[in-house]
Amino acid sequence: MSEKYQALIDQLESMKTDIEKFYVKGQNAAGTRLRKKLSELRKMAKEMRDEIQEIKNERKGA
Repeated sequence: MSEKYQALIDQLESMKTDIEKFYVKGQNAAGTRLRKKLSELRKMAKEMRDEIQEIKNERKGA
């Protein structure tokens, strides 16, 4: 499995606590942390998408 995939999973796992704090306990600071982590998640997903596209292109050429 890809290291990037595992990093995405780890990022999602790290968000669990802040999700509960924001949605259940109403802590606004947790919402700020969630938004930051979601932004990082978006960057990580884009990198993974680029990697997948590159691999697909390499396979077409081979």
